[in-house]
Amino acid sequence: MNTTTQNVAEQFIQYLNEEDFEKAESCLDPEFTFIGVLGTREKASVYMKDMRQMKFKYQIIKTFTAGEDVCFWYIIDMGNKTIEASGWYQIRDGKIHSLKVLFDPRPLLNN
Repeated sequence: MNTTTQNVAEQFIQYLNEEDFEKAESCLDPEFTFIGVLGTREKASVYMKDMRQMKFKYQIIKTFTAGEDVCFWYIIDMGNKTIEASGWYQIRDGKIHSLKVLFDPRPLLNN
């Protein structure tokens, strides 16, 4: 892991928090894949379309790195709900190639 790898993942989170979605998308490989508890997305543009609508805010609690991978333990503010989650960012050639997010979905399912 180098600081560039960690920085692209941290920069991505910062851009999402600032709602600078064009810069956030520039951190993603065009062939980006998202895998989450409640669904998956293929392609950076598809994922970012959702992020523009949801406007989640992230507070990073802890960062873990291994090789080119970065994993965050963070709090995600979803507007009407806040959850703790873990996000695994796989970096290739300075871009986020995939993201896998895990969390307990029960607070989102219990309306």
